[in-house]
Amino acid sequence: MADWQLIADAAFSDLVLWVPKRTKLHVYAHARPSTAATLFYRDITGSVARTDWLKVIDEAWETGKPVVAPTLSEFSGNATRISAYPVYAPDQVDRTQPLAIITRHTNLGESRYPNKLQLNFVATAEQLLEMVSQGDFPIREAGTAPRRGAPRVTDGLVRLDQSGRVLFASPNALSMFNRAGMDGELEGRLLAEVVTAISDRESNVDEGLPLVLTGKGAWRTDIEFPEITIAARSIPITDNSERVGAAVLCRDVTELRVRERELLTKDLTIREIHHRVKNNLQTVASLLRIQSRQSNTEEVKETLAQAMRRVSAIAVVHDVLSEGIDQEVSFDQVFNRILILVPEIATGYHTTVRTTLSGSFGDLSTEKATALALVLTELVANAVEHGLADKSGEVSVIAERTPKALKIEVIDDGVGLPEGKVGTGLGTQIVRTLVESELRGTISWTSPIRGGTKVSLDLVL
Repeated sequence: MADWQLIADAAFSDLVLWVPKRTKLHVYAHARPSTAATLFYRDITGSVARTDWLKVIDEAWETGKPVVAPTLSEFSGNATRISAYPVYAPDQVDRTQPLAIITRHTNLGESRYPNKLQLNFVATAEQLLEMVSQGDFPIREAGTAPRRGAPRVTDGLVRLDQSGRVLFASPNALSMFNRAGMDGELEGRLLAEVVTAISDRESNVDEGLPLVLTGKGAWRTDIEFPEITIAARSIPITDNSERVGAAVLCRDVTELRVRERELLTKDLTIREIHHRVKNNLQTVASLLRIQSRQSNTEEVKETLAQAMRRVSAIAVVHDVLSEGIDQEVSFDQVFNRILILVPEIATGYHTTVRTTLSGSFGDLSTEKATALALVLTELVANAVEHGLADKSGEVSVIAERTPKALKIEVIDDGVGLPEGKVGTGLGTQIVRTLVESELRGTISWTSPIRGGTKVSLDLVL
């Protein structure tokens, strides 16, 4: 299915895929050509064959061989020619019955006297359809990379013989190689020799390049020249599994690759910025820690320790961002690093605290991740400092993620809210502000009957 748009464009025809359903063949998919007017302006998926098409389709199904209708048919006022090709899988052992049928519908209403370009396009399409009927196309080991800029038949077509000599080069393909530095015509020359003579010897060469240039293997690669980059894809043409030539698709991807390199440079720069911000924040946290140790006042030590934790939580987010190119981060990874701070808090109160996480936060944007990191750091720290009140215990965090919302609960088994009232300190104010303004959510504190404190956050994503 991935390659049949290529055949439709080269054949200047609509392609229709028929698959068996109960006792009849039904349309499973349809490809319209970008090189000619389509016959089917409405979706025909799910429909059955017309009476005048059935004879050709049934014959191809029963014989397992391509069939061309002996006469023209008419569709929507246009004269059409129909042919049918059986479809076999490359590894299909039992060839008594095809998997499906592909019909080719050529609109003759806009037909013109065929030129050299059209003849070679159609010849390539017919060869590929013959390979489909022999189970040799699509080629499983094609090695076509998911990189953007895949060449299409209209971008540039080069047909090779068995030795790799050029039989035909479309005007677009010829222009590409002329811009790359080739003089004269391409036809009649070995494509590998032409590319070797004008290629950039200092650039990295894909190990699959010889396969592309000789047409001996199905592969896709970029060919870099000093002034142009050409994406090339080779499709070996076979007859009864014997290679008889190749079709090489070409596309000028110079501007596309330049933009990709610019984006990569931008991404690397952003990662470096996050890395440096993280380092600076860690330096600030270290200075706060040193200042705290030198202070003789417990109140000052506690205030500096809180500031250090908040700075460290922001540093964690930037640390995670510096490790990837995405502007969204896995908050599960961020929170696991935040939990590393808990033992240090508990040590200050000579207690032991066990923390657990249930569920998943999923991926969050940078802005939301930073705000939520501060909120959870503050809530977990409050649970250890005030909820557990100098005794060992457990702090549980439960996350429930949906596509548009995130629900979080922070639960401790401590003493609960004093007199059922929520604190009014700086930490509580920070949490409320971040939840309501940055995270567009709500927060509530409750004391369950069994004891402890439960903080519930409902966030809109």
